[in-house]
Amino acid sequence: MDNLMGLLRVHVKRGVNLAVRDVRSSDPYRLKSRVVKKDVNPEWNDDLSTVYDHDAFTKDEKMVDTEFEVRPYIEALKTHTNLEEIPSGTVLSRLQPSTSNCLAEESPVYLNEGKIVQDLVLRLRNVECGEVEIQLEWIHFPGSKAFLSQ
Repeated sequence: MDNLMGLLRVHVKRGVNLAVRDVRSSDPYRLKSRVVKKDVNPEWNDDLSTVYDHDAFTKDEKMVDTEFEVRPYIEALKTHTNLEEIPSGTVLSRLQPSTSNCLAEESPVYLNEGKIVQDLVLRLRNVECGEVEIQLEWIHFPGSKAFLSQ
């Protein structure tokens, strides 16, 4: 614990237009969460894990495959050290969607109540449709090594 600088929190907000894996809908669930029956627009509002489709008589199917680059977020953490001087809501940087990333739309890195956060809407891969909305936030542990000075 002495070497920890903090924790990168990945908050999974919701899925949008997830692929239908049953007859007319899907029953998406995340590990350690409830099944959202017959809903291709589930909302969980909790932290990261894998999304599966619940099937009563066959093996549950994995529904989500995506990735994101954390480097731009880490660079914003290193660059902006005097957070108390920056007004809440200030956009520090923006990432644009491209063929080399899974971003579905522009992804802002901004200051929110003294913390640097990044909102991402990620296109799913290896599936016919769907997106997942997540948010990154750095959690500094009191007494831990300062990340910003690294």
